[in-house]
Amino acid sequence: MIDVYGIKNCDTVKKARDWLDASGIAYRFHDFKQEGLDAQTAARWIGALGRDVVINKRGTTWRKLSPEQQDLADDAAAAALVSAQPSLVKRPVFDTGGALFVGFGDEQKQALAKT
Repeated sequence: MIDVYGIKNCDTVKKARDWLDASGIAYRFHDFKQEGLDAQTAARWIGALGRDVVINKRGTTWRKLSPEQQDLADDAAAAALVSAQPSLVKRPVFDTGGALFVGFGDEQKQALAKT
């Protein structure tokens, strides 16, 4: 089963969930707003995918951070920041148990269809 992480009101997350439902792909949804994001999971994503893939630096949450908060010294600091402010995560995040995907486009659809 695929774990899908995001925010239920996010348009891209809605599209992804609708596509998964229509494709008959089983998944569990984890809403950051309701359930938060633990630092261990954030650290695993950042370690596997890199900070630039996981952290949305174009969103309003990033822009509202102070320059000191935006100065991520290392992956541990990035994981702590993302855990404290999960709205910073690019959405959705798919965890198939064997692979991680961020975003929802043709590449992600093809990969998810194979699971």
